[in-house]
Amino acid sequence: MNSSPQRAVPRSRPRGTERSVARRAELIAIGRRLFADTSYDALSMDDIAKQAHVAKGLIYYYFRSKRGYYLAIIQDSVADLVTFAASGLELPAVDRVHRTIDSYLRFAEHHQAAYRTIVSGGVGFDTEVHAIRDGVREAIVVTIAEGAYGRSDITPLARAGLFAWVCSVEGATLDWIDRPLLSRDTMRELLVKTLGGALRAIEEMDPSYPTPRDARRDA
Repeated sequence: MNSSPQRAVPRSRPRGTERSVARRAELIAIGRRLFADTSYDALSMDDIAKQAHVAKGLIYYYFRSKRGYYLAIIQDSVADLVTFAASGLELPAVDRVHRTIDSYLRFAEHHQAAYRTIVSGGVGFDTEVHAIRDGVREAIVVTIAEGAYGRSDITPLARAGLFAWVCSVEGATLDWIDRPLLSRDTMRELLVKTLGGALRAIEEMDPSYPTPRDARRDA
């Protein structure tokens, strides 16, 4: 009888699992295109399946419901925005802030229906969409705090000031995509200047949070 120890054979990912992940990602990519400028209520599952050239049952298989499919699409879209906002640490602070605001506006411009859903909180009181929105808000606040103050662990007053600015950005962006009379560059510069105002207000109430020199220049 051979008593020598047997070597563990490393487990590879089942091919069926890889195909399933790839298929799910493909359906989400299709959904991102379908819902880019179309609201949740405007497309039925039959419409989605027809335009995606797939059986309706396949969408139910991966996402269980139309709402599940839509949430997966929104989460995937927002993940790109949040990841982009958190990157670029090698850039000067002011460049990172400009880059983040520009990417935010690009997202709203190219995913208008999804953006409206996120900012308005979904259909009725949708806790999952609210959670997505809150995650985006927090990512932007952290990015601005790190750019302005070099850290994200800021006082409640400073956080409230930045949070108020983010909420004002949401309202201004909604109005901009509804009435796109300004270029994205102009809109970005306007939001940068209003951020300067928020930073000065924070400094006035708490001098330990001085306004960055670049923000004073841009204001």
